[in-house]
Amino acid sequence: MTLPFSLFLALKYLRPKRTFLSAVTVLSVMGVLLGVAVLVIVLSVMTGFDEMWRAKILDFNAHVTVTGRGPLEGREDGLCERIEGVPGVVGAAPFLQSLAFVRCPDGSLETPLLRGIDPEREGRVGKIPQNIVEGTFSVADGGVVLGRHLADRLGVGVGDAFTAYSPGTFASEELVRLPREFRVAGLFETGMWDFDANFMLMSLWDAREFCGGAGIEAVQVMAMDPYQAPAVAREIAMSLGPGFRATTWMEQNHQLFAALRVEKNMMFFLLIFITIVAAFGITNTLITVTVQKTREIGLLRSLGFSRGAIMRVFFWQGWIEGVLGTTLGIGFGLLVLRYRNGLLRLLNDRFGMELLPQELYHLAEIPSVTLPGDVALVAGSVLVICTLAAVVPAWQAAKLDPVGALRYE
Repeated sequence: MTLPFSLFLALKYLRPKRTFLSAVTVLSVMGVLLGVAVLVIVLSVMTGFDEMWRAKILDFNAHVTVTGRGPLEGREDGLCERIEGVPGVVGAAPFLQSLAFVRCPDGSLETPLLRGIDPEREGRVGKIPQNIVEGTFSVADGGVVLGRHLADRLGVGVGDAFTAYSPGTFASEELVRLPREFRVAGLFETGMWDFDANFMLMSLWDAREFCGGAGIEAVQVMAMDPYQAPAVAREIAMSLGPGFRATTWMEQNHQLFAALRVEKNMMFFLLIFITIVAAFGITNTLITVTVQKTREIGLLRSLGFSRGAIMRVFFWQGWIEGVLGTTLGIGFGLLVLRYRNGLLRLLNDRFGMELLPQELYHLAEIPSVTLPGDVALVAGSVLVICTLAAVVPAWQAAKLDPVGALRYE
């Protein structure tokens, strides 16, 4: 296959006579390679964090939450059965959520979130029963289930008792509620700090008695597909009528996911400047080649080559460097992502560099999800930047006067 002359000449300029590759070309490609690799790594890790948060949230919370006017006491069973009759619903369970005040052994006061649950229905809408790490999932006879980190803060373990004060104490000046003692039946760990450090679970009936009307009562709903929760919520709202409201897990955590999305976009915007700086290296390389090849360009122009043909030579050269840097950068980035946790452990063990403190982030490994769309966005953006980087030297070469180029060379 015969190559176009402009492409043939661009490949020739990329490989000098004395060496296999030009050192300047290698440095230009390395700059693009590192920029692309950093972009792929950061976007994949950011997407991994987003997916991890979604998974952790769905491990603890249901897909749809149904609230009504007033308490649900006495009608929760019928309401759950009606909701479970809606297409796309797997299960429904009532719950009550409120603050509780717990006195620690050192005298300090903790305010965890108390969640009253129906133990028979809870397994249909949540994964807490599967995440028990100590003891059992039992909320009978005054038993409670705590998050592991909350238990550490309270200084209690399985079988220990602690005293809690009801928020209903502050609801009325005439009624005084005495503190109540609870026994720890089990500890759960979801891997999400907000849940493991702030939630205590007890039976729905004990929670109603303890809270005395304080808190929010609702029904948690599990859908077949969590990403179809908006459609399921609409069906539930239509089925139950105007006295009820159905809210999806996406709406409840809108701010968190919006913050993650903005952070990912900002990281892409900031890190793309690394590639822009690398593109200046390509521009510098092509300008150097233009100066070195002034005589050859003059000869080509005198032989009848158009300015467009000369420009294509340098466009080809910039594009080839961009393609090489982008391809190698994507490969290097995917390689680093594959062995990211091994590299993290190596830095922690060998050099004492704890880049991801577990007590701060509560993660044993770096999450990562590489989306083809992100890789395509990075590759397309970098190729456009590298191609544009060839505009100035290509234009400079094309506007050379053949007579002047031959006269002064």
